[in-house]
Amino acid sequence: MTEPKKPRARTAASHKKDARPAAKTKPWDKENPKKSAASKTKLTPAQKEEARARAEKAGRPYPNLVDNMFVARKAAKSQKD
Repeated sequence: MTEPKKPRARTAASHKKDARPAAKTKPWDKENPKKSAASKTKLTPAQKEEARARAEKAGRPYPNLVDNMFVARKAAKSQKD
């Protein structure tokens, strides 16, 4: 009769092979940031139109959170420069 196989000990090297890269936290899963004057951003009519265009290009009937965040971040970066 053959001997039963012994389970292999997990080493740090073998453990790393199985590890997946850490996924970024989705915006809707994040906690609310601390309230401040800078955290609240109203989109201008031009920014709203840009978000609508992004949504339409992606095949959505109206802009979602990601479209709005993209436009707001783009505006914040251009003001910073």
